Formats: sequence, C-alpha cells, structure tokens
Amino acid sequence: MPEPEQPEISHWTVDDGTARLTWTSDLTERGWQAAVDVVRRQVAAALTDHERVEVKVAIDDPDAQRIATWSGLRREGVQRGRAGDVVVYARLVDDTPVHEPGGFRALLNSFLPRKRGIGQMLVRDGDGSDGAEPRVLMCNLTYKTDWDLPGGVVEVGESPRIAVSREVEEELDLTIEAGALLLTDWLPPWGGWDDALCLVFDGGVHPPSIVQQVVPQAREIKTAEFLTLAEVDDRAADFTARRVRAALASLAGGGPAYTESGR
Repeated sequence: MPEPEQPEISHWTVDDGTARLTWTSDLTERGWQAAVDVVRRQVAAALTDHERVEVKVAIDDPDAQRIATWSGLRREGVQRGRAGDVVVYARLVDDTPVHEPGGFRALLNSFLPRKRGIGQMLVRDGDGSDGAEPRVLMCNLTYKTDWDLPGGVVEVGESPRIAVSREVEEELDLTIEAGALLLTDWLPPWGGWDDALCLVFDGGVHPPSIVQQVVPQAREIKTAEFLTLAEVDDRAADFTARRVRAALASLAGGGPAYTESGR
C-alpha cells in the first residue's frame, strides 16, 4: 500500500499551552498569498486550545518568513543552533487581531529594523575665546583600550537627550543637562557590533576642576580627563577622533551635522 500523504501543514503540542506549527515546501510552492490563508486558519485552530502557537523557520528562508509574518505571527528573535539558526515567530491567544490598527502596528514593529542609538556628550573646559584650544572631556574605558566621549546606549523608549545625561550621571556622577544636538554620526558594523547611530549633544563649558568631582563607575570607567585634540588623536580610535573634531566644527558652525564614522 502506498504511504499516506503528509499534510502540508500541521501543529502539535510542544509544551503546556504551546503549539508548534510546521508546513512543507508544497505549501510554500502555492505562492505566499495562498499559503498565508492556510497558515492563518491553522494558527486560529491551534489557538482554540493553546495559549501560544509558534513556528521556527530557517534564517535563510525568506519565503517562509514572509508567510509567517503575514499570517499574523510576530517575530520574536533568532534562535541559534549548531545545525543552523532559525527565526522564531509566535502568536498569543490574546494578541490584538491583526485587522485592528494596534495589532497591525505590533506586527510591523516585530520585524521592522531597529537601529541601535548611542548618546554622547561633548563637554569642554573652555570656549576658545581666550585664544586657547578647548580641551574635551574623554573617558578611559575598562572594556577597550580606546578613549571615548562620555555617554552610552539609548534604552528602548528613552529620549536620546535624556539618555546621554543619564549615562553621564551613572558613569561619572556628574549632573550635566544635554544641550543642542551637534552631530549625528553613523557607525557601520565593526568589531562584532551591529551598526548604530551616535548622537552627540552639547554638554557645555565647565571648569577643568570638574574632573575632580568625577566618581567613575568601576565596571565601565577607569578615569575621565580633559584632553587636547592631539591627545584625543593619540588615545581614541580614529573614527572617535574624527567624530570629536566633527562635533567641534558643528558647534562652531563650520561643520556638517551628519557624518559616517566621523567623515
């Protein structure tokens, strides 16, 4: 007797309240729109007696990812594996329906790109009015040899302007309100980091003695000092040194408001 045909799509219980969905390449070959209709029905069926339905698709299978998305399954992240990475999509029984605006926005938000934001502050010990070159407050970091401007990563849902002041207070114990945005510097992927947007805000002019008030956060900061531009060139990464100079030029009104790696 011939073996019975395997269903194009099915689900089964993998954990308490959780169903796993899978489909064969036959379904994908119908075309993504036809496949979406089938997957939507299977998701609805699985949620009648489960609180969660999920599917894991290969990271190099864009067709399956498209089907999962437009079937109302939200992208949750990438699960690494020795046999290959997979993208996890899921839907909960009480998720807002996709046909409602809030549900559709949540679906889009789950897979649209999210750019990392970094807020940094340009603090000087002079304004150059006396003819002397102002020095810039720089931090000697614990987790890399290069010096950098004070600041850090912007949290999800946080204002970049608030984030940079928060980071300066947390890392240096200095209360400095961020002023105008001086520079937006795009950082390409580098050294294991994804790309990011670095926003440099004006931290104003402060007396050199402010460094005596610094209480560095031991986990991240060794020390902080005011450095000349020549010292910045010597101690910071080349792209950081370019960013400092670009921010100073922008402050003086003679530089670009947007750079890429400080260029």
